[in-house]
Amino acid sequence: MVSNCANPKCAKPLHYLREGRIFVFDVAINGPGNGKRSRRMEHYWLCGVCSQTMMMEQTADGVRVVARPRPRLLGELNVNEPAIAS
Repeated sequence: MVSNCANPKCAKPLHYLREGRIFVFDVAINGPGNGKRSRRMEHYWLCGVCSQTMMMEQTADGVRVVARPRPRLLGELNVNEPAIAS
């Protein structure tokens, strides 16, 4: 059961789902002693403040909190992208 914000620097208690964001991941776990792997759904919650700048992602090592990509502004170019002539 999710009870706190997944950001370890925050850990705000979850009282209501009115704010923030829930993340659900399909996670593989090792069975006890027999070596069989099973899968289960893991739920994570980021509070409203943390979800504005962070998100959860699943990697080979597990699930972690990462910075949300900054939205690109209109007219902002990536250095690796060619400029578009009008």
